[in-house]
Amino acid sequence: MKSRLSSIPVFKLYGENQAWPTPDLLHCESIPKRSSLHHWEIKPHRHADLFQLLYVQRGQAVVEIEGRRSDVLEAAIQVTPPMTVHGFQFSENIEGYVLTLGAPLVARLEAQLGAPLTVLASSGCYPVGRDRRYINTLFTALHQEYDGSEPARDVVLHSLVSVLMVWISRHRQLNTPPSSSGERNQHLLSNFIKLVEQHYREHFSVETFAHRVGLSSVHLNTLCRELAGQTALQIIHQRLLLEAKRNLIYTNMSISQLSDSLGFSDPTYFSRFFRRLSGQTPNTFRQAAGHRDSGA
Repeated sequence: MKSRLSSIPVFKLYGENQAWPTPDLLHCESIPKRSSLHHWEIKPHRHADLFQLLYVQRGQAVVEIEGRRSDVLEAAIQVTPPMTVHGFQFSENIEGYVLTLGAPLVARLEAQLGAPLTVLASSGCYPVGRDRRYINTLFTALHQEYDGSEPARDVVLHSLVSVLMVWISRHRQLNTPPSSSGERNQHLLSNFIKLVEQHYREHFSVETFAHRVGLSSVHLNTLCRELAGQTALQIIHQRLLLEAKRNLIYTNMSISQLSDSLGFSDPTYFSRFFRRLSGQTPNTFRQAAGHRDSGA
């Protein structure tokens, strides 16, 4: 099993790179946009820390989850959690959407709902049935909002995703439950990601996070590598980098102000951190994103 898994690529978003694929906490696109470039087939792969929802609106799909294939012949939503090996084959008349959620957004939604989104913890396929028009409208609105740049875009996107999560939770079918140890490990990772979301600006050490989760730092790192494909420190740093990119794109904060808002004691250290993780200086990244340089 280990040899087979080692040959399965771990992608952030269809193999584009190992950085966050977008400064947003989610990504939404039509199924044909990408699958048509790959002859209507997405070969088996895994996502390190992304939850993915595939909405087959029209047409047919063959879904492969952990080596098991099933046909999707009616409108349905396929849920795929992080590090689950999955692949798809689509008919050429396929219509629908792929919605990808970053772990920080899932943690935020769980905090808002006051409960874990257990529906995202395991793979599942949920036919939409008589709610097809409702789900069509919901995904169309998500896609349009994602492609747009209207005020309060993030608020609308996150609200639409929350509605979708509630619908899926209400329509969850009976699936074979994962092992108790698998559930516990996923719960521990979820708790860690929630803590990172709450405290990433405070630059806690891995040991501090591990203590709060109730694990040793070694156990936490092992858990993160197995379930997220990264070390605990990489997860913390990627969250800091994501927030830095979002602020560089969507605000006019100076580099000094941004450094301070993210808990760095020195703008120079922040710039080195950003360049080490992204390959660009903060100002170069901002200029490339089409924003004026606001200076340090």
